Amino acid sequence: MRRGYITVFLSLSLTLILSLVFTVIEGARISAIRMKFECVTDIGMNSVLAEYHRELLKQYDLLFVDTSYSGSHPEIANTEAHLRKYAQKNCRPGEGKGLFGSRDFLALNMGTVEIPEYSVASDDNGAVLKRQVTDYMGDYPLGAVLVKLGADVSLLQGAGIDTKDVDAWRRQYEEEIDAIGLPEEETEDGETKEVPLNNPADAVNAMRSSGVLNLVLENPSAVSAVKVDVGDYISHRSGRMKGTGLCAEAVEAGGAPNDLVFQLYLFEKCGYYGAQMDKSLLKYQMEYILAGKNTDWQNLEQVAKKLLLWREVANMLYLLSDSAKIAEAEILAAALSAVLLMPALMEPVKYTILFAWAYVESLQDVKTLFSGGRVPIFKTAADWKTGINCLKNVRGSLTEDSGGTGLNYKEYLQIMVFLQDAETRTERAMDIMEMDIRQTPGNARFRLDGCFDAYQAHLEMTSRFGYSYEMTRRYGFY
Repeated sequence: MRRGYITVFLSLSLTLILSLVFTVIEGARISAIRMKFECVTDIGMNSVLAEYHRELLKQYDLLFVDTSYSGSHPEIANTEAHLRKYAQKNCRPGEGKGLFGSRDFLALNMGTVEIPEYSVASDDNGAVLKRQVTDYMGDYPLGAVLVKLGADVSLLQGAGIDTKDVDAWRRQYEEEIDAIGLPEEETEDGETKEVPLNNPADAVNAMRSSGVLNLVLENPSAVSAVKVDVGDYISHRSGRMKGTGLCAEAVEAGGAPNDLVFQLYLFEKCGYYGAQMDKSLLKYQMEYILAGKNTDWQNLEQVAKKLLLWREVANMLYLLSDSAKIAEAEILAAALSAVLLMPALMEPVKYTILFAWAYVESLQDVKTLFSGGRVPIFKTAADWKTGINCLKNVRGSLTEDSGGTGLNYKEYLQIMVFLQDAETRTERAMDIMEMDIRQTPGNARFRLDGCFDAYQAHLEMTSRFGYSYEMTRRYGFY
């Protein structure tokens, strides 16, 4: 009887022990499922980020994932499919078999995979892209550069060089001459005609309609002839892919986007006249960012025109402060008006001569800048290059000059970019990036609005043993 009692006792004990063991095993299964789900999510989401665009990193030091995956149709559904593939592969790496071919202890299977939030490069007028640029430029010695740039901009704006209408200023004196009128003489045919004033400013003014580049470049034919279809790039593209904008975690980790830093970054990554980059489609990239035209010639000419305008205002302001040069213009104007016996013409003619002289000096300035030389924003007598006699032979008086003091071409470009509308600058900069990336193998239809750098994913997982879990995580390059 005692042996019977012991058997029943052991049976009851084993039942309790086995129940405890199976409960512990099931608890271990549940914990393992949760842990593996987290590992699978982490591996899968990092695997998505590992597919960052190599050329974008190589050329622009930016980390973005292209949702087209070198195709022509970027959409977040492509990334969702990639994420699900990676997650499923890690859920059941042995195709349902556990260690040594045993039955899979967890039997996991991925359910729905969604990416409800993602930060596209062009979101918020390029703020996502500029946030990465700010992070990348964190070690750049910005202080001295920004201080100098700020001082140059203040000097230029303080004198109204960027806003004064020098053409209207000049025309008021030409209108005064027209209002006075010139004397008339009778021809051999019995008709009357105005006696010519022979004002050297007239010949100079006739050159204003000529292309600036033809006047200031020794060899205009050497200018790049590249032409692009700007309608094919992001600044002109309709129906852009849009994300959810900057994420707070990225801003907290890498800093908020900074427009000044972005401008300096552009000069590090983009070429301009005299400093072209082999990788570029348009050779004068900074000029494109400023002008937005579809040819290198047009972009360079637009920048040259603005330079000429700025220099003409600054040079005219200098002439009006130089009594010696004013005296030279007065002597020439007096001689012209004396010939016609019309002293009233002297004053307006003097100013037209001064404007013509300022224009010729400005052509020389632009030629100097394109030659690699320097030109100060405000000149002194020592900086002045041309004489009043240059009005008689403008083209022959212009010379290449790689010396001088003041600002070089790049520094004038930096002022222009600083004064440019920020949204326009960013959009055209993204055009340049698309142009360059599209020249590389497999990227013929690359689009920045199809690239993201941070995303939030929602994953669902089930187990054959009746368990299901959901998880939401955010990952990105920050």
